[in-house]
Amino acid sequence: MKILGMGNALVDILVKLGNDDVISELGFPRGSMQLVDMNTAANVLKKTSGLPIQQYSGGSAANTIHGLANLGIETGFIGKVGHDTFGAFFNADLEAKNIKSQLQHSDNETGRAVALVSPDGERTFATYLGAAVELSANDLKSEDFKGYSILHIEGYLVQNHDLMTRAMQLAKENGLKISLDLASFNVVEENIDFLKNIVCNYVDILFANEEEAKSYTGKNPMEALKEMGKQCKVVVVKIGKEGSLVWLNSKITTVGVIDAIPMDTTGAGDLYASGFLYGLLMNKTPEECGWYGAVLSGNVIENIGAKISNDRWAEIKQLINK
Repeated sequence: MKILGMGNALVDILVKLGNDDVISELGFPRGSMQLVDMNTAANVLKKTSGLPIQQYSGGSAANTIHGLANLGIETGFIGKVGHDTFGAFFNADLEAKNIKSQLQHSDNETGRAVALVSPDGERTFATYLGAAVELSANDLKSEDFKGYSILHIEGYLVQNHDLMTRAMQLAKENGLKISLDLASFNVVEENIDFLKNIVCNYVDILFANEEEAKSYTGKNPMEALKEMGKQCKVVVVKIGKEGSLVWLNSKITTVGVIDAIPMDTTGAGDLYASGFLYGLLMNKTPEECGWYGAVLSGNVIENIGAKISNDRWAEIKQLINK
């Protein structure tokens, strides 16, 4: 069983903040994802110069695919990067985890996401998409999807309606199930009609956090879960410290969290999706799928960035195998 990811191929630049003053000065809603131009991205880095910075390959779907690869699942990734050091860095990171690289290339610079990490672990993204946004419906071919069982798409791609629709059409033609992570509450609000259309017509597995679920339905987590369950066979609503709610075959399951000391919530939802999808592939119960997600998300928030160390992955796999 193989999973293909498609999303914005970005390099994450994580900045640890001492307070939220910079976020206020930039006028960004705390906890949101803001699309910015190159000049604004440069201004964000200028305002945070001198603060601790770390660099990783990122993008929501890529983070999920990396998590699945670390669990031993065969994976691939579709995205677009530039002919630059960031693009080479991103591609090398895929190959290091035996993820089949299906990257397209552009003459423009590779995209990057500056994550402003607040003292409590909340992150606010200023994302310059660069080459990533140039991935188009015309870049996709039917053979890209052959041999996979699930296509996992990040909601950030919803800005390109033709791309998302074409990817889902090709996935269905090749017998794949479709997994969609709604990605950010403001992205949901701006594309609500289109999202509801593709969820009803194509999506089999839907992930949302509490804010995204509210933007999608206007309801609290439990009622939002039920509403989205009318449109989709499998729905997950993540509710932070309270865990997650799972809808599977019209049954609701509540899943808790593992004990963790949060340093940075970057990648928590992405790695939850890794664990949950792994459970589905292994034909596990909703409780087990949710618990795998909780284990991965609980581990990733205990470090800076959306990557988990190899040593910790070894411990995670032992825990899951039990």
